Amino acid sequence: MVGLHQIYFDSRSTLSPRFFLTLNSFNMRFAASVICVAVLTGIASASPLERRDCSAQIASYNLARRSARGIDVSKRSLYPTMPNQVCVLAPENQRQDWVQMNSSLVRTDITEGQPGVMMLLDIGVLDITTCQPVEGAMVEVWHPNQVGDYGETFLRGAFQTGSNGIVEFKTIYPGQPADGANHINLAVHTGSSMSSGVTHVGQAFFYDKWNHFVLMSAGYNSNPNPTVMNTDDSNYAAATSDGYNAIVDTVSIGDDWPQGIIGYITVGINPNHLVQ
Repeated sequence: MVGLHQIYFDSRSTLSPRFFLTLNSFNMRFAASVICVAVLTGIASASPLERRDCSAQIASYNLARRSARGIDVSKRSLYPTMPNQVCVLAPENQRQDWVQMNSSLVRTDITEGQPGVMMLLDIGVLDITTCQPVEGAMVEVWHPNQVGDYGETFLRGAFQTGSNGIVEFKTIYPGQPADGANHINLAVHTGSSMSSGVTHVGQAFFYDKWNHFVLMSAGYNSNPNPTVMNTDDSNYAAATSDGYNAIVDTVSIGDDWPQGIIGYITVGINPNHLVQ
């Protein structure tokens, strides 16, 4: 598992040293939940699946994840509990730029030397039928680099969740893709191998405010793709309809950005339903 001392930023970044203080102040005012819960699980039939309220378990789960890092939730978050309506099912998003990964990409460090704002992506997987963390689920992630390009191997990887249902990837903040709002792609398998069935494919987005600042920094500002706001992306609209939340909660480890950032997201899955 990647240690906090391994999180760093490319020296060419021109972000202000007070960048994260500004964003933390913004986050305190933003009407969103304490930690993003993307409950975008597979629907194998046209009929909707039964919804289950896992809000109490999610709140405890997410607070424990931050407390383990010594992050003061009262200072860096909005609410100490999770809204009840977030733990529900939603339709799948498109498999954008998805390719079947091979065993060589089973790893937690997916950077492959790509420059950018380094980020530790903390992904929790929750079984929405039991409201319990899922151990041993293979999680795939992939996203574009600073200039919006997808690679065959860079910024792609997969790894199993631990006994706490969590897997961490060392990556960078994604650059603006050619179409759609800035996001990270996720897929969750029912088992611990790449050949096991897929129970979730979706996209996790970032606040427009974070995108505005990061995408203006060195390297990112050479991206030729026009910025797309979340509200102008149909996938975002679907992912956040009816109370769903598909926003990565991104926080700084300390008060100044050189110490690194962490992106939290919890994915709710129904392991009994596979993506067609």
